[in-house]
Amino acid sequence: MIFTSAVMCLALNIYWEARDQPLAGQIAVAQVVVNRANDIRYPDNICEVVYEAEYSNDETKHPTKHMCQFSWFCDGIPDEPKEETAFEWSVQVARAVLEGKTPDLTSMATHYHSIDVKPTWSYYYKKTIRIEDHIFYKRGR
Repeated sequence: MIFTSAVMCLALNIYWEARDQPLAGQIAVAQVVVNRANDIRYPDNICEVVYEAEYSNDETKHPTKHMCQFSWFCDGIPDEPKEETAFEWSVQVARAVLEGKTPDLTSMATHYHSIDVKPTWSYYYKKTIRIEDHIFYKRGR
């Protein structure tokens, strides 16, 4: 199910990418989506940023596995949240970020990754901050 509300799209991304992170990490993950939506190189709305992917050319228009900006969306696993309390918290974080009630802890980062991986793109971006097990980046060196 693809949501169309900015709050719901952002909450799903927070839930799947950072529900096990501290509040600062959840805010930072959300802020990356907002920073992308405000950057001319990316779609200009929250849901389009979250669901940016390569899609199949058939009638189903499913995202191509492992070809999404955020891995949870195209990992082949259902995207319905299973932990109600964690999802409700993600909704609250999403609202706060979208309403501008939180600082940008990432210094305008548009990318992040888990410390468990080292994507090739990370060599071309400037690291801005590490929060728990996510490292955040922005363009430039």
